[in-house]
Amino acid sequence: MRGLHLTADLFDCADPAGLLSDGARLQQLCEHLTDEAGLTVVGSHFHAFPPGPHGTVGWTGVLLLAESHLAVHTWPEQHAVTLDVFVCNVGQDNSARARRLLDALVARFAPGRAHRQQVERGVTA
Repeated sequence: MRGLHLTADLFDCADPAGLLSDGARLQQLCEHLTDEAGLTVVGSHFHAFPPGPHGTVGWTGVLLLAESHLAVHTWPEQHAVTLDVFVCNVGQDNSARARRLLDALVARFAPGRAHRQQVERGVTA
């Protein structure tokens, strides 16, 4: 069950493509970038939240990958996004693919600042 878990919390996103509140475009981009990174989408689900006080709609979405998953959550009213990429490294090391996917997604939101974390999963002492 060895794997790599990457997260990114993005703040002050310029969001040049309007992804924070456009679920169809967000899902399409996630699927495209996942494929470009060399990972395999086997399912997906994206959910819109009701408009908040500013009239914006946030999204939560997940791509189920043969290698594990990608999750994305948007807060348009806060210009914020959280990203979560987990890949299993059984049979082959997918770490570079996971990093490529996360880097590509972060770039698309153009955050003013970002906080990234990395956890090696399934490592025994």
